[in-house]
Amino acid sequence: MYQKQKDLQLQYEGFLKTPFLWYGKGVFDLEQYPTSITQITSLNLEITQKLRLGKLVERFVSFELSQGSVSILAENIQIQKEKITVGELDCLLLKDKKPIHLEIIYKFYLYDSSVGNSEIEHWIGPNRRDSLIQKLTKLHEKQLPLLYSNYTKSYLDELKLSVDEIIQQVYFKAQLFIPLKDFGKKIKQLNNNCIYGFYIYPRELKQFSDCKFYIPNKHNWLVNPHPNVDWLSLKDFQIKLHQFLNEENAPLCWLKKPNGELFKFFVVWW
Repeated sequence: MYQKQKDLQLQYEGFLKTPFLWYGKGVFDLEQYPTSITQITSLNLEITQKLRLGKLVERFVSFELSQGSVSILAENIQIQKEKITVGELDCLLLKDKKPIHLEIIYKFYLYDSSVGNSEIEHWIGPNRRDSLIQKLTKLHEKQLPLLYSNYTKSYLDELKLSVDEIIQQVYFKAQLFIPLKDFGKKIKQLNNNCIYGFYIYPRELKQFSDCKFYIPNKHNWLVNPHPNVDWLSLKDFQIKLHQFLNEENAPLCWLKKPNGELFKFFVVWW
């Protein structure tokens, strides 16, 4: 197996193991898709083009669904008004003969209690450019209602689907990171199994001077840490890290303690 395919397999396994952000009906009354595939399967999927992480996850979800008794009717449906795209439906599928409109989301969020007034509002993107509440609002007010738009009707007609029969669900997975000082604390409104690690500020790195470090590429943010990488000393890590922070990018990193314990964490520039 080529290295690229090995990487893809590890990315897929990491994606599969990521828990859902909640189960059943959760925040904003959004209902999660009840997936039943739990075993790690070999990824029989060839991806030649360079995809953004979100698009790669969509391919993984399609592959996962295809392993079960699901029929995918259409994906990435561009809804247009006079040749202008007004939105996109991620996936239309049939499960147990019932049509489902599925929106697919995979996110990385950090907990910052200084943002917003509730636990849900405290979750922000690593670079503070997006947030969980923004995504939930967009799903609730724009992405899911698009199904009922007049501009969507012709696409549904082609698939012989009646909008009244379609169930709407989300496939929302996430990795959550909390401040190092709070690492180990429980959260109340979301799935605690989604807490993958912590985040720190550059000045806090000195307490890990006896550890080794690694900065995976963006697609490998999905991967669970393993020892078979080129680990860096703290000094070499800080040199590499400086390039990210200078550009106001908070990278996801791996940490290996002297006892072999592995952790995921973000170093933030803000």
